[in-house]
Amino acid sequence: QVKEALAASVPFPKRLGHPEEYAIEAGTIISGGGLHIDISDYDDWFEQYQLTHSTALYSHLEQKPYLVGPLARVNLNLHQLPEPVRWALNDSPVRFPSHNMFHSLLARAAEVWFAVIEAARLLRQYRPPAPAPAAEPLAPRPGIAVGATEAPRGLLWQRIRIGEKGRVRQARIVTPTSQNQARIEADLQHALTALGLDRPELELRLRAERVVRNYDPCISCAAHFLRLAVNRR
Repeated sequence: QVKEALAASVPFPKRLGHPEEYAIEAGTIISGGGLHIDISDYDDWFEQYQLTHSTALYSHLEQKPYLVGPLARVNLNLHQLPEPVRWALNDSPVRFPSHNMFHSLLARAAEVWFAVIEAARLLRQYRPPAPAPAAEPLAPRPGIAVGATEAPRGLLWQRIRIGEKGRVRQARIVTPTSQNQARIEADLQHALTALGLDRPELELRLRAERVVRNYDPCISCAAHFLRLAVNRR
């Protein structure tokens, strides 16, 4: 029941995509719903907003919550993982793409293995760099820069505006946790309803913490953070 309830609340996963590699540092923004846009077009498609009950920022794509993070990355770019990682995932009982957030643990483990393989490749191919040329004086100029990368928790997007003297005039950083915030709340509602709202408070709290930890949010590492108030009627 919990698996079905979680799956019911999963809209499109979203992450960076690259035609030649498992995208981490560069690429376009892609989603399971067919979205494929340049990172500079983020504001044209994604909405950030606040709700009265929270100081956190929420994000929507097409007026719906969405997922970023390891499960989204593996769902969308499984074919770009190294062969040993793909073979191991094929031998597991879990099939990707998966809409069960509890499978994010397996996706995270697959990415750790990918990171070890990539580190070994970089070490094998390392060559001492040539001496760097003397640094040239930097003349600041006004402009706007947009960047995106895949952090462990998911897509991190930012937009920086620089003024005439090289000072930052405006900075906007959209973190993975803020993008997953609406998804976390939706999964909590589905998971606790499936568990049964008549269960003891301790059982409800432990289930809620397990659901939240799947997203690895930056709120006290999501461990023993939850204050639960149950109003029964």
